[in-house]
Amino acid sequence: MSTGILGVGGFVPDRVIGNDTIAAWAGVPQEWVLERTGIHERRYAGPGTATSDLAVRAVRQIFAARPGTAELVDALVLATCTPDVPQPATAAIVQSKLGLRTVPAFDVNAVCSGFLYGMAVAHGLRTALPDIDHVLVVGADIFSSIMNRADRRTVSLFGDGAGAVLMGPVPDGYGLLAIRMITDGELHHLVGVPAGGTALPLDRHAREAGGHLLRMDGRAIAAYVRTTLPKLMEHVLADAGLRLEDVDRFVFHQANPRLLRSIADDTGIDPGRMTLTAPAVGNTAGGSIPVTLSATARERPLRTGEHLLFASVGGGMNAAAALVRWH
Repeated sequence: MSTGILGVGGFVPDRVIGNDTIAAWAGVPQEWVLERTGIHERRYAGPGTATSDLAVRAVRQIFAARPGTAELVDALVLATCTPDVPQPATAAIVQSKLGLRTVPAFDVNAVCSGFLYGMAVAHGLRTALPDIDHVLVVGADIFSSIMNRADRRTVSLFGDGAGAVLMGPVPDGYGLLAIRMITDGELHHLVGVPAGGTALPLDRHAREAGGHLLRMDGRAIAAYVRTTLPKLMEHVLADAGLRLEDVDRFVFHQANPRLLRSIADDTGIDPGRMTLTAPAVGNTAGGSIPVTLSATARERPLRTGEHLLFASVGGGMNAAAALVRWH
């Protein structure tokens, strides 16, 4: 049996942060925010909310739609770069909050590509370990916790959210057809949070310098996305023996709606096959692909035999792409 997606859930908080708020924080006109990003609003978690709380909300949607699913879970992989605590893994906290039985539960950090990396890990677990058949893969981040509100380049883009899938057995010929992942570590400096690890402890001086907040080189990242993402999509299509026109839905990491539309134009992707969630919820980082998958499934139920192409770019710099035939 192949590895496929058996259930999907997505969750974003209720608190809406509109462009008027972003404009006031960053000292720019509202029109600048929309023109540069294509985002109208984003969602922020409320005070006292942890990344694990968002993850749990997403997973419970799967459990509600498929009663008895919780008992099937053999492993939990959580993709996040904004964990509840430095240790233990936030996946262990999610496991506890969900009341899951004793199964492997651990985190993956590939920033915005983390969810696709997690899908690859889930497939590997199912392939390597005979007692693992069903794996929860969750992407969840609270980027509002690392925003510099005076930095228009970052605060205009990011929101909070979580999504989840249950991966398990599907008939041969369906499910995960191909997946590729790369990291260009020499570009790790393009985006990140510099303080809080062993290289730069988060002491008073680091905090006063804003070292605990996200920094990124937006232009360099956009250039990387434009060159890397189309190539990776070509490779994964070739691996699966498919062409671009065979893809029914494109589920991209929601880095920037303007950038995604530009890539669609450059590569010949039909915009009607590409779901965009960022205009309404922002870039939800590790949560954005499953949040978008959940949204497209709500808009139009997924049909057996549909081909879905997932693609992302994340800090590192890294990228990932995957092809799935829905069952």
